[in-house]
Amino acid sequence: MREEQQEQDRMFCWSCEEGFSEMVPARKSAEELVRTLRTIGQTVATAESCTGGLTASHIVSVPGASEVFQNGFITYCDEAKIRILQVDPDTLRTETAVSARTAAQMAVGCARVGQADLALSVTGLAGPGGETPGRPVGLVYIGCFYRGRTLVQEYHLRGDRDEIRSQAAAFALQLGYYCLRAR
Repeated sequence: MREEQQEQDRMFCWSCEEGFSEMVPARKSAEELVRTLRTIGQTVATAESCTGGLTASHIVSVPGASEVFQNGFITYCDEAKIRILQVDPDTLRTETAVSARTAAQMAVGCARVGQADLALSVTGLAGPGGETPGRPVGLVYIGCFYRGRTLVQEYHLRGDRDEIRSQAAAFALQLGYYCLRAR
C-alpha cells in the first residue's frame, strides 16, 4: 500500500483552492463532456460521496453517453472509499474524507478500478449537519484524474443540502470538460 500511496502522491499535481468563479449548467457541461469524449474515443467514470451519483446521472442523461460512460461508484462511507477506490486509510484517518488528498485518491482509484481515461471525484459536506472546526457545511473537494495527472479544486458552496449537491455535481462536470480541453 505504501508504494501505491507514493505513486498517488506523485500523481497529485496540485490543489486549486479557487474553483471556477461561474458555474456552467450541469446539462451543458455533461453534453460537452460526452461529445468531446466521443470525438476523441475516450471514457469517463465517477466516484462520488456527497453527490450520491448526481454527477453520473447528469452524464447518462445525455444521448450517446453509453459510448463513453464506464461506471460510477458511490462511496459514501470511508470503508467503501478504501475497499472500492483503494483510498489510503491513513489519509482518511489523518485528513478525513473531506480533503483534497481524499478527492485526489478517489479520482486516481476511480480511473484505475473503473478502467476509464477520465475520472471525476466529489467529496464534501452537504449538510445540514456534520460540520467540524475548519470543515464547514458546503466545503467540497472535486477531483479530476486525466492523463496521469490529478487536479483537485476546493469549493465553499452555499445553500441547502440539495443546492450544495447540485452545485458540486455541476462543478465536477465543468472540471472534467476543462481537463479534456486542456489536453
